[in-house]
Amino acid sequence: MLTVGDRFPSLHLKAVVSSDAATAFEDVDDATYAGRWRIFVFYPRDFTFVCPTELAGFGRLQAQFADRDAQLLAASTDSEFVHLAWRRSHDDLRALPYPMLSDLRRDLCRALGILDEDGVARRATFVVDPAGIIRFALVTDGKVGRSPDEVLRVLDALQTDELCPCNWKPGQATLKVA
Repeated sequence: MLTVGDRFPSLHLKAVVSSDAATAFEDVDDATYAGRWRIFVFYPRDFTFVCPTELAGFGRLQAQFADRDAQLLAASTDSEFVHLAWRRSHDDLRALPYPMLSDLRRDLCRALGILDEDGVARRATFVVDPAGIIRFALVTDGKVGRSPDEVLRVLDALQTDELCPCNWKPGQATLKVA
């Protein structure tokens, strides 16, 4: 699995950006969010139980991520058509404020090393800096949801470019080397 310090792989994927079939689909590639922090939230499958709780949780924090010049991106190996159907059928996802990427060919999941034996993405999170370098990587068991608040806290800590102690939060002192 790629990890902290590795370059995030190149990508060119279809994305679902709304619940309206006329405007739902866009292409997303390396240039789409160039120069911004990117938060990739990989999840196993659409139409499941843990996944929508996470995607909705990240959606509730979308404005806070945007305030930090960070773009949220959800991704799975489902097609963009399945993403659209799921968004349209699930109340918590209908107005999801960030793109859902389709890695149908599994190229990105394979390059990241997060493709499970059954051909789906593992529940993985990557925080990628504006230069395309992975600065945070987390994989959890498929049964355990992530904490969007913790991912936001880690982004805040990374953006200080300083040493941050355990449980550091914005506004608290960072560590100074003597």
